[in-house]
Amino acid sequence: MGKVEGGMKCVKYLLFVFNFTFWLMGSFVLAVGLWLRFDPETVSLLNGDKAPDTFFIGVYILIGAGSLVMLVGFFGCCGAVRESQCLLGSFFACLLIIFGAEVAAGVFGFLNKDKIIEDVQNFYATTYNENNNGTLIISYQKVLNCCGTIANPCPDLKPDTTDCETGIKNFFNSKLYIIGYVGIGIAGVMIIGMIFSMVLCCAIRNSREVI
Repeated sequence: MGKVEGGMKCVKYLLFVFNFTFWLMGSFVLAVGLWLRFDPETVSLLNGDKAPDTFFIGVYILIGAGSLVMLVGFFGCCGAVRESQCLLGSFFACLLIIFGAEVAAGVFGFLNKDKIIEDVQNFYATTYNENNNGTLIISYQKVLNCCGTIANPCPDLKPDTTDCETGIKNFFNSKLYIIGYVGIGIAGVMIIGMIFSMVLCCAIRNSREVI
């Protein structure tokens, strides 16, 4: 079996290093996704029976993509070391799938930001109007340091306290930007990985044809 030499050998080790880094990034994406899903503050705001689950859709995409990135990064390392066209081809195909998932998570986070925030605000306003002393309302006020709504503010609102609709907007804006930036950032890195894997696959094929 022909081995890649010279500059292509450098590409081989660069691809290995890239895939190891890719595996680490997959671990990071998975960790971010799990943090967003099980963050006590976020869970406490969205644990009602009628609470909107739109936010968690983007989080689940991020968790799935992060898990797949870790698995693919491992097989990419194996393919680079063994110079296996099969493993590298599978790696390239999986990168395309993950690329689509990460872009989808990023685009979802950005495009649905306003809708997600509006859904949570409507959920809070409805719950507040039904029972403004309920456990869920108290949880919102404690986590977001807020009270009441724009239409129905608290009579004893402190100077450093906002209405909860504004608090919801600020809170979920920060969370959704994390989903968007992480998803699109990882997708950009994947483009480099696809280029490296294509170059190495071509080099392996050419070296075998020469042999």
